[in-house]
Amino acid sequence: MAQDQPVKALIITLTYEPAAAVYSINRLKPEMLCFALPESSKAIVESGVQPKIEQMPRRWDWILLTDPHEFAGCHRAMSQSLPDLLRTWQVLPGELVVDLSNATPAMAAALALAVLPWTSRIVSLVPTGQGGEEAITLEGKRLNWMQTNPWDEMAAWPRREGSELFNRGEFFAAAKIFREIESRVSGSGKPLYRALADAAEGYGWWERFHYRQAWDRLKGALKALEMALLWGGPPGLKTAVADIKANVGFLERLVLDPAEVKEWLLADLLAHAARRLRVARDPEGAMVTLLRALEACAQRQLFIKHRIKSWDVRPESLPPALQETCRTCYLDDIDGKYKLPLPAQFRVLAGLGDQMGQAFLRTWPSMKPLLDAAAHAVLGHGVELVKAERVQQLYEVIVKLSGVAESSLPRFPSLHL
Repeated sequence: MAQDQPVKALIITLTYEPAAAVYSINRLKPEMLCFALPESSKAIVESGVQPKIEQMPRRWDWILLTDPHEFAGCHRAMSQSLPDLLRTWQVLPGELVVDLSNATPAMAAALALAVLPWTSRIVSLVPTGQGGEEAITLEGKRLNWMQTNPWDEMAAWPRREGSELFNRGEFFAAAKIFREIESRVSGSGKPLYRALADAAEGYGWWERFHYRQAWDRLKGALKALEMALLWGGPPGLKTAVADIKANVGFLERLVLDPAEVKEWLLADLLAHAARRLRVARDPEGAMVTLLRALEACAQRQLFIKHRIKSWDVRPESLPPALQETCRTCYLDDIDGKYKLPLPAQFRVLAGLGDQMGQAFLRTWPSMKPLLDAAAHAVLGHGVELVKAERVQQLYEVIVKLSGVAESSLPRFPSLHL
């Protein structure tokens, strides 16, 4: 008799023929065993099955069916009993094997439906000529051992659900679905869903500004997804891989930049604000990010062009007209450093003859109402919900002021798998 790797849990159907049940149990050697059977078949388990089991399971149980030929009753009994039983046995998704060799059509349909969240393998012994991959002889009968994984075909439905969550910015929720699919599909399909889960988690970390974790996770996911493309992969994967590859390059520049002011941070903050506004429909969060982007714009210009750190200023490095103001107004009494507030950073740039600073002063009349709206917002210093229109206006002002091309902003992929 062929031997498989021992399985965590086996649910086996039984009506009146014990030989097929004995074969499956001895072949699969389950740690936990449950029979789905009518009351009249309990005696068969005790007399025809149990004495012939070569390696007894650690636990076993049964689900009694009132009428094995009636679908609704079978499904009711199984769906009411199985969740608690498998939870008690600590069976995880993908760890359950189901044997339908002795099932009536009603039992087979009801059990296949009830166990779908947990099983990744359905086995049965069928007469020769009805399929199967391995011929055996059992009590003088020629039979075929057949096994299938319903999730290999059904994965498309939850994959679409995971893709939709990803496209709404719910990255960790999408990763959870992809991990669940990974645990259920057959071995050849697992690398694809593991990579999709890693990619979703990578974007989740990126959305929280954990750039190193995001970069590490996306690098590994990209290699696996490129390998999946060699075998075809689902429709839409090629476009997603191209976007992920571009994102990995962006993160590499951001993470490996050793400067105290990272040149690519401004682009990421602008892209993050756009996602919060347009994808997450979160104007408050987008406005907070834009204020940080406006400061990053000034910090980058001060540091790269003039070697001035806005968070640790030497007053003598400022234009003469602003040095005394800095000494009297911008000293932090906690750490003793001079720190420029946001408007002062641009005034310093203007005083140094920097075009960005001068552009800020020219833009100030139109920018002031937008900054006031941010200050009055719930996440500012007030209680008024900020309007999406105000956020969009400030976004456009910062893009124009910074000179950053929108085409250079990192664009998260849209999954259409």
